[in-house]
Amino acid sequence: MTRRQLVKSLLAVPFLGAACASGGSEYRQEGSGPGKFVLGVPLTHSDWVLREGVPFGEEGVRHMLDACKACGWSRIYWRVLDSGNALYKSKLRDPMGAPDADTIFNPIRPEDKVWTQSMSEEARAGILKKMAAWDYAHFDTLASAVRYGCRIGLEIHAWVTINEDDHGWGWVSRFSRAHSEFRWRRRDGSFYRSQLSFAFPEVRRHKLAIIEEIARGYDVDGFFIDWLRTGDVRDNPQTDPEGVANYGYEEPLVKGFQARYRIDPHTIPNGDDRWVGFRARPQTLFMRSVRKNLRFLKPGLPLSVMVAHPWCYRGYQNKIDGSLKGMLLDVGTWAREGLIDEAVAAGYYMDGGTPEKAYQSLKAETGGKANIWLYGWVPETAEGFEADCALAARLGAGQILFWEADYIDGRANKETLQQAMRERSRPAKRLAR
Repeated sequence: MTRRQLVKSLLAVPFLGAACASGGSEYRQEGSGPGKFVLGVPLTHSDWVLREGVPFGEEGVRHMLDACKACGWSRIYWRVLDSGNALYKSKLRDPMGAPDADTIFNPIRPEDKVWTQSMSEEARAGILKKMAAWDYAHFDTLASAVRYGCRIGLEIHAWVTINEDDHGWGWVSRFSRAHSEFRWRRRDGSFYRSQLSFAFPEVRRHKLAIIEEIARGYDVDGFFIDWLRTGDVRDNPQTDPEGVANYGYEEPLVKGFQARYRIDPHTIPNGDDRWVGFRARPQTLFMRSVRKNLRFLKPGLPLSVMVAHPWCYRGYQNKIDGSLKGMLLDVGTWAREGLIDEAVAAGYYMDGGTPEKAYQSLKAETGGKANIWLYGWVPETAEGFEADCALAARLGAGQILFWEADYIDGRANKETLQQAMRERSRPAKRLAR
């Protein structure tokens, strides 16, 4: 059982990367044509190494990427941040490692122990013991992945969990610890425990610096910005009963709205369209900066995002009413302004939501201005995979994103499933150049 699975059960649900030589990798992935798809997958090193028999260092990275290659997964979205810490050599974030004394796996306050009810003490102790042995200060997972991925013909994209300044709880980012005044604020004036607000220029600069640090230091094949993952679960829900974001009441936003509309946002509904749109502006400012800076640093590098949909949820089935109202992300504007190349709707569904509905909704929201992927979970069987392919073909989706890579090591029929996926896989465009 991985850390992510354990956390899910609790919720009741400078060493530079080696550059590829001009002309591409040592060999290409074979096969293209009708009925074939680009298969992508997000990969969290700090989850996969919690599985039995997976080494921490270079050997472990080779195991992970060899497994991806055997699945026909040609685009690997390599996680660079975990909680508030880094899985690469960073000057901006501390290296991932053992948590604080107070953590979701070892709550200090009696009222927080409710989060551990579905986990045995032995399981919690086991995972903390493994984390204590991690040495991300001396092992740069991104450099290793870029180097080996280039060698075996895989694209390595930087998966940036941009909203994540903790996870569960116990790994708060250095920046959030130092600047609690920049955190999300609710309508009642209370602050979140770790979440940082893009309404503050200092936060936007800090988050942008992380992306620039990676773009300058590593020969990645793209950036995948994940807006879904956030911080301390004790702050859930992050939306009101209608699914509208319950944060965004930080001082710059409140004062700015009052100056423009001569209205105190506390006196109008939380879901008022003017107030929602105003609160979404800082995230759009950030995305404009990301696009501008990446065009300068790495021209042509693709930029993709993971966002919400109208049937989305977080935590204990806490409704997220789409990207704009539920997460204050104006994805339609991002697409119209050319700030993103590709997008995927997260695979968490309630109230009748399905992968098809989420795909169609995001496609309509982006107005044909971005390539939309179909979201799927790493299938249990070859038959399940074929069903995903049939849906992708019917929708016209050229890429399927399978969540998440380490699940393949837990599949009972791993080799059969890998063969089925390889046969349906086609090369990503950047690999085919």
